[in-house]
Amino acid sequence: MDRRTLLRDSGAVAFGALALSVVGATPPAGAHHPDGHTPMPDPATTPVPNPPFPRGLTAAERAHLKTFDELDFDVFTHQDWDRLGESHAPNIRVHWPDGHYADGIERHIADLKAQFVWAPDTRILEHNLRIAMNEFTLVTGVMRGTFTRPMPDGKGGFIPPTGKKYAINMATVGIWNRRRGYMDEEFLFWDDRNFFAQLGIGS
Repeated sequence: MDRRTLLRDSGAVAFGALALSVVGATPPAGAHHPDGHTPMPDPATTPVPNPPFPRGLTAAERAHLKTFDELDFDVFTHQDWDRLGESHAPNIRVHWPDGHYADGIERHIADLKAQFVWAPDTRILEHNLRIAMNEFTLVTGVMRGTFTRPMPDGKGGFIPPTGKKYAINMATVGIWNRRRGYMDEEFLFWDDRNFFAQLGIGS
């Protein structure tokens, strides 16, 4: 079965909807659930400790989440691109928040490298929510950095650095290959408007 068709299943659709709701929802300060649960603060402004993995995971589900932690905390943050194949298929399709997608690990590496051109301190060291179900994972975290170098504008020019720091709540939904242990497809979610506003280049 083509894994992309799985996204049409009700479980996958609900999983994707959860990713969007997690990124977009910020409970009011001091809010409490009737059963005593205290909602998480905004992780981008109030650091939240990385929680332990959920209970009841299968060995494969735990391995996927562990691989994803290593992807962000080690491979992405330290730009160790030779290791990206540990988490991404050679022909992976990656969907970006602006609606476009890119195919292939080499293209994805080029896209990731581009973020470090203008913000060389870009990093992801926080995963405040981690969920796994069969071959699906949902991981939320915070991407941080500082706009300190010229940003290519895609038209042959550059946007001058503003020196502003950014902290963006993000979520990733991954579809994993059971036999290979890496993602066949990845969906990235964050608020581009908020991102650009924090960089000082938003309208």
